Amino acid sequence: MARLLVAEDEDTTRLSLTHVLRREGYEVDEARDGLEAERLGVGGDHALVILDVEMPGLDGLEVCRRIRAVRPTVPIMMLTGRGDEADAVNGFDAGADDYVAKPFRLQELLARVRANVRRSAPDLLSAGDVRIDKLARRAWHGAQELQLSPREFDLLTFLVANAGRTVTREEVMNTVWEGEWQGSNKTLDMNVVALRRKLGDDARAPTHLVTVRGVGLRFESS
Repeated sequence: MARLLVAEDEDTTRLSLTHVLRREGYEVDEARDGLEAERLGVGGDHALVILDVEMPGLDGLEVCRRIRAVRPTVPIMMLTGRGDEADAVNGFDAGADDYVAKPFRLQELLARVRANVRRSAPDLLSAGDVRIDKLARRAWHGAQELQLSPREFDLLTFLVANAGRTVTREEVMNTVWEGEWQGSNKTLDMNVVALRRKLGDDARAPTHLVTVRGVGLRFESS
């Protein structure tokens, strides 16, 4: 799963946010001040950097500038408690891609995290005999191109990007359906059945899309 950097000097906010992100399946590095944020951000391979504006050592705007100078494509999200429009402008001028004012609504923040992480993901994915071109929205099983519905393509892309890792059903629904569901798993089940058929899997003993009973799904790359 994607690795994120959360830089926030307020312990309660940082620990709460990192807990929620880890529960969503992300790997999270933490920074408690601007200097640590710069060190981790410049030298890391994060799919998203989340920076508080006000931090000791270096403020978030300067950290953003320094990370952006070295890693021009990494998405950067700024957090602030001020809610001042000028802060948003300054953040974008420093190179930030997104901006969230505290206190924030958790589900909205998670949706924006998912959107930014998707932007940073590689355009070409592969696992075993399955290849995906995200930009062209095309997928292949071996030499054969798969004919997928938009939702089947999004589901396969998510699973291939997390190949070898068991993802929960809730994680799949929240990411692929972006929270636009009411708790029913029938839609997911139908798409899983369709993908297995198109990948040539035996429903009784699938080799690509494996159900982990009581947990979720895992895409096998071997």
